[in-house]
Amino acid sequence: MLHALKELFESLLAPAGSQSPQECEQTLQLATAVLLTEVMRVDGNSDAAQQAAITAALRERFTLPEDALEQLVERARQAAKTANDYYQFTSSMNEQFTQAQKIAVVEAMWRVAYADAHLDENEISLIGKIANLLYVTQGEYIAAKMRAKEAAQLEKGVPFSS
Repeated sequence: MLHALKELFESLLAPAGSQSPQECEQTLQLATAVLLTEVMRVDGNSDAAQQAAITAALRERFTLPEDALEQLVERARQAAKTANDYYQFTSSMNEQFTQAQKIAVVEAMWRVAYADAHLDENEISLIGKIANLLYVTQGEYIAAKMRAKEAAQLEKGVPFSS
């Protein structure tokens, strides 16, 4: 297990040109999963709705079989516990993702935050930090938040105050 985590961190820190396309994709998958997992972790409340939102976002973004999705989420949980900062995850996204893909990550983070029907200040702060690291503009950030909020309201039939 430690060997696998070491390899993942090395792949995150490796220069983009030194990775194979498959390794690059795995790095982006892990980075995305870590950021989504962090939204769930930051408020201290990990519930089934947020876990389902993470899995749904990853399934939508990456075409992975269910067992690979489960493994990705578990690796993300482990990586999130030992991460010192978010730059190691966002830097690979900035190199490889289009602006639309980065906005989609921010929107997915909002969907995870809204999934438990309680928006926490720590979640808001985290998503704002990540949006800044991904160079998502304030307008794009707000639009992503509004789309996620509307989707949550439609899904749950519950209005949110934030």
